[in-house]
Amino acid sequence: MMDELLAGAARGATRAGSVAPGEPLAPLAVALGDPAGIGPEVTAKAWAMRHAHGLSPFLAIGDRRALEAVWPGPVIGIGHPREAPAVFDQGLPLLQVDDPGPVVPGEPSLAGARCALDSVELAVGLARAGTVAGVVTAPVAKSQLYAIGFRHPGQTEFIAERCGVAATNVAMMMVGPDLRTVPVTIHVPLAEVPGLLSTDLIAARARTAARGLARDFGIARPRLAIAGLNPHAGEGGAMGGEEEAVIAPAIALLREEGLDVSGPFAADSLFHAAARSRYDAAICMYHDQALIPLKTLHFDEGVNMTLGLPILRTAPDHGTAFDLAGRNLASPRAMIAAIRLAGACARARLASAS
Repeated sequence: MMDELLAGAARGATRAGSVAPGEPLAPLAVALGDPAGIGPEVTAKAWAMRHAHGLSPFLAIGDRRALEAVWPGPVIGIGHPREAPAVFDQGLPLLQVDDPGPVVPGEPSLAGARCALDSVELAVGLARAGTVAGVVTAPVAKSQLYAIGFRHPGQTEFIAERCGVAATNVAMMMVGPDLRTVPVTIHVPLAEVPGLLSTDLIAARARTAARGLARDFGIARPRLAIAGLNPHAGEGGAMGGEEEAVIAPAIALLREEGLDVSGPFAADSLFHAAARSRYDAAICMYHDQALIPLKTLHFDEGVNMTLGLPILRTAPDHGTAFDLAGRNLASPRAMIAAIRLAGACARARLASAS
């Protein structure tokens, strides 16, 4: 079944992200992630709380046993995503991928990693074909993926490649109720950040963020605040020269292009309430600069959204939490937020196409 669905998705891939005027919104696809992690549990809990949070219809892609091992609720097997809306109120719709073997919560396996990768690949293929309105990815274990030959830094880069988009042309945006942040550099050692920053890279991330805010959030003229790299944004060169040599030229270039960009700002004063009211997203120079404020403000509701793709992709901002799997302790709030955001952005795209 998976091969047939992928073949159909490949034939329809030119429809990526498009919806004909008057066409109903397709369901979202939730790739369950590692079967031994908390992805199946939080997805099932999100379905159980669908009405309370106004969630759009969605289907799960993964293994039935991963759900049944952690949740006693109804699961309805489907053969195609179009079947999901009709059965959504009766049970969690599931597209089964290849059999991963026995599933034990909290005990990852190589077979489980293959199942997780197949689930993501199928979800992306369906989104590219327009068969689903967007993709929500539950967490995977990178160490397990690397053991089966996975060569990407994470799911974001893998999805970008499957969509035919260079990794430099996508951006990771962290989204919370009161804050959006975009890291310019992501999963790299802090010591390497200054050497990796460039005017072109900062400008590329900012452009991608601006386009995403306009397309998916309906912000016609997004306001972007650019953080400095060094303490006090370099203090005029006394605490580092990257602000003057690299970041300020990027800001000037973006302004010449007509974008509403300000900075560079000292990061320690960029995230309090009054500062947040002055921008729609903060462009940060490295991973922790972007994620610490987001997780401080919205630890249980943070969403990782990939901008610059031809499809919608969100993910809850947490890991596999193998230590919690199977204990009914995992909070579904981030998964609910990821599904809700994907649905809202899908409806925004549908409205703009009508």
